[in-house]
Amino acid sequence: MRSTVFVKLSAMMLLEYFVWGAWYVTMGTYMSTVLNASGVQIGAAYSALAIATMISPFFVGMVADRYFAAQRIMGVLHLLGAVLLFFATKITDNTVFYWIILFYSLLYTPTIALSNSIAFQQMTDPGRQFPWIRVFGTVGWIIAGLLIGYLALESSADKLPFTFQMAAGASALLGVISFILPNTPPKGKSSDASASSALGSDAFVLFKDKPYLIFFIAAILVCIPLSFYYGFANLFLKEVGMNEAAGKMILGQFSEAVFILAIPFLFNSIGVKRMLLLGMVAWILRYIFFAYGNSDANLWMLYAGIVLHGICYDFFFVTGYMYTEKKAGEKIKNAAQGLFTFATYGVGMFIGTWFSGFTVDHYTSADKVHNWTGIWFVPVYIAVAVVLYFILFFKEKSEIKQSS
Repeated sequence: MRSTVFVKLSAMMLLEYFVWGAWYVTMGTYMSTVLNASGVQIGAAYSALAIATMISPFFVGMVADRYFAAQRIMGVLHLLGAVLLFFATKITDNTVFYWIILFYSLLYTPTIALSNSIAFQQMTDPGRQFPWIRVFGTVGWIIAGLLIGYLALESSADKLPFTFQMAAGASALLGVISFILPNTPPKGKSSDASASSALGSDAFVLFKDKPYLIFFIAAILVCIPLSFYYGFANLFLKEVGMNEAAGKMILGQFSEAVFILAIPFLFNSIGVKRMLLLGMVAWILRYIFFAYGNSDANLWMLYAGIVLHGICYDFFFVTGYMYTEKKAGEKIKNAAQGLFTFATYGVGMFIGTWFSGFTVDHYTSADKVHNWTGIWFVPVYIAVAVVLYFILFFKEKSEIKQSS
């Protein structure tokens, strides 16, 4: 890969995830502080990305891949998205804000798959080259968190809109840059573009395998605790007195980058079941730390809950993608990964975002005081239930059998 191509692709990934990290982490705090939103309204806004995740495979597979060069459609989507992100800061009504975020999410979510497609098209050895490109996405997310913390954008209602405006600026920049990215031509009308193939229906054969079916159900359920973190962790950390919470939350991304390096070794040494269980147990510990953490003597618990993100995410979801690929084999691996993403970040997160919103409202007093201990123990109980279900029913052999 030429150095100029590497630089362009790295910049693409950095901006792609900078945009996401800039508005997504603090949206719950923004809605609560600026729009006086309820827990349900915050959960609904976060569900927009889950809805978009369920819809975007059809757009990418049935429209974008067939008729348009990937870099051009990504440029248009990011330019339109920049307008919506900026416009979102001018809205004072929660219902209108929800629709803006939903429409924005429908524009943004396809760009994740498109950016991957553009990157893979230029690679001669994706297994070695892609991680070096994709890591700049994590760097972009980290830079967004550092900027929010350094500029103290969470400190007041006047500054919070700038998180969206910052994301809008980065989205506009990426929209322009996209038109000079390496050409990734459309696949043409002859490509398989049925609705069922876009969903990943070819991978339904995996459900005949009982261990995978048990895992698949657990993956959807564990997205409920995950939704609590994405939707309300920043608001919680801010309310309990952690300064520059968004900047501190990037420790979770550092943790993710470190632990992901250990996964290939542990996957073969301790086995998939122990890996997945470690990930689920980490969710229990994280929320117990949050339930009892504070900005005084138990400040270490807040940091521990953030740093556990690496184990929570990598040991379950990254391991889950690897397990899915090994189960699927070469023929249906793309369909299987698409189905797993649809089920977790689509169906699972949709359920989780709404459920977390109702839970937060249930533990919020009439004068808007949150009972965070009560709130965090709900995902603890859910994670415990998923762990017990997984221990009792998941019986995978040491040698994983691929689908025929």
